[in-house]
Amino acid sequence: MSSRDWVYERFSEFYKSPRYEFPSPASFSQREYGFLLFKERAMVRHKGFASSTALRSFVRQRIPSDVYHSCAYYENPEAEMDKKGWAGADLVFDIDADHIPTSCGKIHDEWKCSNPDCGVSGGMVGRGITPDMCPACGGVKFETKTWACEQCIDTTRVETRNLLDMLMADFGFSEHEIRTFFSGHRGYHIHVESEAVRSLDAVARKEIVDYVTGIGIDLFEEKKRAPHRSRQKKASTPTFSLGDYGWKRRLKRGMRSFLQTASKEDLKAIGIKQGGASAIVKNKETILNRCIDENRWNIVRGVGYETWMRIAEHVKNREISQIDTVVTSDVHRLIRANGTLHGKTGLLKVEFPVKELDTFDPFVGAVAFKGGNTRVSIWDAPEFKLSGETFGPYKNQQVTLPTAAAVLLILKGRAELAEVQS
Repeated sequence: MSSRDWVYERFSEFYKSPRYEFPSPASFSQREYGFLLFKERAMVRHKGFASSTALRSFVRQRIPSDVYHSCAYYENPEAEMDKKGWAGADLVFDIDADHIPTSCGKIHDEWKCSNPDCGVSGGMVGRGITPDMCPACGGVKFETKTWACEQCIDTTRVETRNLLDMLMADFGFSEHEIRTFFSGHRGYHIHVESEAVRSLDAVARKEIVDYVTGIGIDLFEEKKRAPHRSRQKKASTPTFSLGDYGWKRRLKRGMRSFLQTASKEDLKAIGIKQGGASAIVKNKETILNRCIDENRWNIVRGVGYETWMRIAEHVKNREISQIDTVVTSDVHRLIRANGTLHGKTGLLKVEFPVKELDTFDPFVGAVAFKGGNTRVSIWDAPEFKLSGETFGPYKNQQVTLPTAAAVLLILKGRAELAEVQS
């Protein structure tokens, strides 16, 4: 039995279990469904189902590696795209470690240029985030090997927390309109299901993307002094105003949080010169109480416009949410279906309450395969945790692992089946 056939059997057992129920999305019959088939390795889409029972029957017959449904609502989900009759869409966000620089990515993520004519023999290789183009030949196709570790999830959790704060504090959505999911791989999905967003077109959604990612945000409200009465030309002096709404609130809160604990080294690390850093640390209470609270930005000697702008830019980058911008803007997007297995990990896409973002552990709560042990030959795998147990690291060795761990390693291209134990 091949490793892939063995994983296929585990997926089949899971979906055919009488205990498995498909969590139905809202307006079920108006959704388009798509499936990446396990054996055929082909995508099937433009499918519609009248009930979750019909969908479950299809999944049990075909056993896909991945199941998706549209963010959009359609009059005729099975029709071709231009004949579906678009009737609105949820506002969906995808936050994935694939798009966020992390220090752990340099350790466990690899890419290799697939261009046979690459200037580097065998194809250029690198670690971390896959580039848009190969630095050696300009190629755009790559072989990738990624991993999902606790640091990856912690990083995407921070970005998700920022996003949820914006959605509720800045846009005014309630927790009842927001659904939070672990994606099954390296991040989170956020669905906003509200009449307020349902009819938004791609342009309007792009405006939301820009707000969330901080594009086009005026870091401060810049004003200039009126000309001197004597008509003598005088240098303009920029002044700033932070407030209690939107990005002004976020900058005000973020600057206070950063400056309360910032050392000279922290300030110099973001590009502030020695003199400015010393002045900020020396006058910290004045800055917190009078500059930030009262918008009096010119009262600390040695701290001027450029310094404040550099701090504000740093704070803005901490306050934004690094989302996959294409997912949110696309009104026809397919998103992974809740309660289904991820074809790259064997973990589930799982919903949890908004308030449990910091306590939900994906490496426990998203584990689908609960029993059995399997012997695998592992080429290379970092240390990882699953179902409360710690495994690895492994290098060119055979080990017996719980089924969930074996499925994960095989799907990530780190191992192959050695022997299935009864």
